[in-house]
Amino acid sequence: MSASAQLVNPEDRLFHLILALMSSSHGLNKDQILSTVRGYREDTEAGMARESIERRFERDKDALRSLGIPLEATIPPEDDGNNKNTLYRIPKGAYDLPEDIEFTARDIALLNLSAAVWREGTLSKDAQIARMKLASFGITVDEPLVGFAPVISTRDPALQALRDAIDSGVRVRFDYLKPGDSDSSQREVSPLALVNHEGRWHIYCHEASSDKFKTFLLRRIVSAVRILESPGVEAAPGVASQALADLEKLYLSQVALVEVTGGSDAWSVLTQRRDTRVEGTRLHVHYTDQDIFAEELCSLGDEVLVLEPAPLREAMIAHLSALRDAHV
Repeated sequence: MSASAQLVNPEDRLFHLILALMSSSHGLNKDQILSTVRGYREDTEAGMARESIERRFERDKDALRSLGIPLEATIPPEDDGNNKNTLYRIPKGAYDLPEDIEFTARDIALLNLSAAVWREGTLSKDAQIARMKLASFGITVDEPLVGFAPVISTRDPALQALRDAIDSGVRVRFDYLKPGDSDSSQREVSPLALVNHEGRWHIYCHEASSDKFKTFLLRRIVSAVRILESPGVEAAPGVASQALADLEKLYLSQVALVEVTGGSDAWSVLTQRRDTRVEGTRLHVHYTDQDIFAEELCSLGDEVLVLEPAPLREAMIAHLSALRDAHV
């Protein structure tokens, strides 16, 4: 089998099978499925034995039914019992959510967060398959209503190394680039907890050089994380909750006053942000990291104007100036 065919994992194949069977009103026969649906198509084109692909399809049908997905199989009357032309479909009406269930923007944000974590393959196969069921309900994992709601990525190369270090109770070393600095600095820390706040991973740890507990943003780690043999500081009970509480306290304490064009994309995004307060065309918006928030505001263009605080306004101007200079 070619390398490209092997790249289609079972969960991806199931997901596309669900979409195909839900989008067909009359159903698809086996030949159509195996030649067009992602996963089967690649195997067919790579020359995999037909018998092997059909056995895979049979296992996938069992997997869908085990999830409670109403998979229908019917033989057209004109085929007189010839199961070669059996049509498969998932009747959308039988798989819709109950009419009395509604999702708020916060519900969708939480579902999106869960799906994003599952998508990265760091949880169980059952969780990954559950994401397929979620998606087949018609909830897009990139639901636009969530605006800046959490979208977790576990592809950060530092994440797994830090998890391993926490499990082993040892120190790590990495290079960290603080906002506004041109050069990174080396840090040696005892990682105590990985937490996610506002959609970004943070490592709460004890820093050896300063003998202080600190929180570092993973996206600012600019080197590989080196796991050391020296034992780290033992984590106290509830350390993750404390780290999140500290980040939440910072989030609530920092508020930007911004002027936003009504009805614009910026308005839709910022009014959906947690704890935003609306006063006419002015919004009071909370944020955790000034530099990152300035980047986000810059992406909204001239639909938003920062009025307060001055440091955030200056950070946004600096980002826009750098963007201009890069395109001169």
